[in-house]
Amino acid sequence: MHHELFDLVAARGYDVKPGNLGENVTTTGLDLLGLPVGTTLAIGANALLVMTGLRNPCGQINGFADGLLKELVRSEPDGTVVRLGGAMSMVVRGGTVRPGDRIEVGLPPEPHHRMERV
Repeated sequence: MHHELFDLVAARGYDVKPGNLGENVTTTGLDLLGLPVGTTLAIGANALLVMTGLRNPCGQINGFADGLLKELVRSEPDGTVVRLGGAMSMVVRGGTVRPGDRIEVGLPPEPHHRMERV
């Protein structure tokens, strides 16, 4: 999940911290939701993830804070659904991930395909 989401929902009155919504890794300064399917994230010394799709937040999010779900899933005026609840990935290689670890992004070969809801 991208840390910038916590800032966004804080401006709307929600106090959400890393780990509160079940995410395993929180990024900063990375357009996580804009990465194409198949992008790799090398984190720390050994961990390697491959991006698979957008996380589809469900009603359980409102169990953390009433009304939070509507902040994570929105509709644009043209009807496009925007999901802000993070991204899903597969672990290719495990490893210890620590706060502040560098994340190296590896884009897949073109053509790139936008991540969709999984």
